[in-house]
Amino acid sequence: IDAICDEIKDACKGWGTDEKRLIKAVASCDAETRTKVSRRYKEMHGKELTDLMRKEAGGDFGRALQMLSVPPDVTEALIVRMATKGLGTSEKWLYPVICGRSNAEIEILKKAYFKTYGKDLGQLIGSETSGDLHKLLVTCVQGIEEEFDPDRHTADKAEEDAEAFYKAGQARWGTDEKAIFKIICLSPPRYVEMINRAYADKYGYTLFKALEKEMRGITKTAALHTLGMKLKPYETIAHLIKSACAGMGTDEEQLSACIIRYQAVWEKVELAHLDLFGKSVADRVKHETSGHYKRLLLAVLEKSWPDSSNAY
Repeated sequence: IDAICDEIKDACKGWGTDEKRLIKAVASCDAETRTKVSRRYKEMHGKELTDLMRKEAGGDFGRALQMLSVPPDVTEALIVRMATKGLGTSEKWLYPVICGRSNAEIEILKKAYFKTYGKDLGQLIGSETSGDLHKLLVTCVQGIEEEFDPDRHTADKAEEDAEAFYKAGQARWGTDEKAIFKIICLSPPRYVEMINRAYADKYGYTLFKALEKEMRGITKTAALHTLGMKLKPYETIAHLIKSACAGMGTDEEQLSACIIRYQAVWEKVELAHLDLFGKSVADRVKHETSGHYKRLLLAVLEKSWPDSSNAY
């Protein structure tokens, strides 16, 4: 750990940054090591590592370095900060961090955000969002998911909730988004699967299709992500990566966030991406990015799954 800290400091010493050396040092850390390096760097050199990264590099490269210079929970708090700082909120960066999380993950995020920025995450979300997306994000950030209980989460109750989902959407003029979001957010993943089967059996299509019919815009995207993280998490992350690279121009912040946030489960994410799209995430990075930023992301991918070349 001390050697990595010294290598980072030496790469940033003097006139100009040795980006190649810096990338090698920073990208050598897995999620656990990043936590240790972040804490140890300040002890050794009297400066927060994020402050150094902010000073030494800008743009997409600099933002990715900042995400890599803190523990994983603080990385997520940083992404929320980036999404809500300044004029207007970048909702497309915000919802993947908030939606589809377990109660424990939400609690960790709340604590990290308050410790880092001195603000309550729930209040921030309440003030920075509006409309139907506001309803979803506020519900998600409460961390209200129930623990699966076979005595409570029965097939009969799944049929009841499937009917309630239908009545809040397809069966009425104007969607009751709040009721739909409550069903999704309250239900543990195993029970969501039961509701999904009951819904498909009774109405002929899945909850995913129902949301696609009933929602619009960023709210639809966020609702589908929430549902997907409960039913098909790795496929959902793969779709998020694809969306970051779709259309005219790459969403570099989203791409960085995906690659860095999901480092600990990267093999499963990569395999899902390969299965869905027939190409690796590294292929996307090579095509969509350039310069030091590209080299940094590729180095992180290599660290996340060193044996990935065997799957291509």
